[in-house]
Amino acid sequence: VVHCVDVLTDSQYGNFVDNLRLYVRGGSGGMGLPRLGGQGGKGGDVWVVAQKEMTLKRVKDKYPQKRFIAGVGTNSSVRALRGQKGEDQEVLAPPGITVTNDDGKVLGELNTEGDRVLVARGGQGGSYHSEFLPSKGQTRQIRLDLKLIADLGLVGFPNAGKSSLLTALSHAKPQIASYAFTTLRPEIGKVMYEDHKQISVADLPGLIEGAHMNRGMGHQFLKHVERTRQLLFVVDVCGFQLASKTPFRSAFEAVQLLIKELELYKEDLPCKPAVLVVNKMDLPDAEDKLTELQEQLLNPHEFSHLLPDDMVPKNNMVFRHVVPISAATGFGIAHLKTCIRQSLDKDASMATESLHCDRLQALRGAVPAKNTLTWDCLTSNTNFSQRNVEIDTPKDS
Repeated sequence: VVHCVDVLTDSQYGNFVDNLRLYVRGGSGGMGLPRLGGQGGKGGDVWVVAQKEMTLKRVKDKYPQKRFIAGVGTNSSVRALRGQKGEDQEVLAPPGITVTNDDGKVLGELNTEGDRVLVARGGQGGSYHSEFLPSKGQTRQIRLDLKLIADLGLVGFPNAGKSSLLTALSHAKPQIASYAFTTLRPEIGKVMYEDHKQISVADLPGLIEGAHMNRGMGHQFLKHVERTRQLLFVVDVCGFQLASKTPFRSAFEAVQLLIKELELYKEDLPCKPAVLVVNKMDLPDAEDKLTELQEQLLNPHEFSHLLPDDMVPKNNMVFRHVVPISAATGFGIAHLKTCIRQSLDKDASMATESLHCDRLQALRGAVPAKNTLTWDCLTSNTNFSQRNVEIDTPKDS
């Protein structure tokens, strides 16, 4: 369950549901009629159907018992030797859903409105081949999982300022304090633009070292990271220390450790497009720390000795933008919103161009049509000295 804010219609918190477990059962078939050879009607089927404006929370609220049973086929009779099919049951769900059974097998996906997935078949009506006895409908437990919970996911260690940043970017009101682990459940906020474009941002619980081994809220957090289009890394420009018994980590070390935790959980996670936000620029010596971080990002291999060997990422990440901000004072927020918009628009343009090319090739019979966009990781031997890693300086600096 995810705690979220709908900043457009209500300032109060509501429960955002990102997965749901349901009981579904197809209808039983109808009885056959032996003396006249009549066949009973087939039981109804259960379908999951994509519908815009629908949410998993609405499904949960409308059907608190979470049971969906299709209609029974009618019996064969003298008036109607062939019984009628039982009524189908439809489970309305939002687009962007993966439907699985309890064993994790994918039954289907709902990508656009109107997509349908059959989750429970109705039983056959009684006939000569079954001695006129009907069969029961299929019964199973299914799961509906949202594939995407937000456009952007905030990634960072505890107390990096993620919640403060979400508040500065949107009208969301997450819990904020000067101690770690204030965010225990994801918070969803909306970033509004002058052209009425909306971008959703998820403030996810802070990672700790060892999250890939499910320390802290590890797997729960990393599962949510998978469900965002892009990542927004947030680090404290002056570094952080989680507890008195844990080592102090500089901003550069924090970036590398975050990448490593994502990599250890799922190797292709660091391949997602990402923006690096360097927070707390209002602190003393922040400018010097930012200059140092910029140099380290340009040549990460030269500073890998700062980390234990097993915590050095295999693949180095190139951020689309590196943006210094202060969530507390508002410095750099407007520029960050511009960078976020540019990054998401770039992806949308690339996806559209790729789709058009694939369809054109399919029409020519060259290759089967695809609707996927892949992101290439940079291998560990990438020569970063030939790449430009620049700090996006806010215009309001």
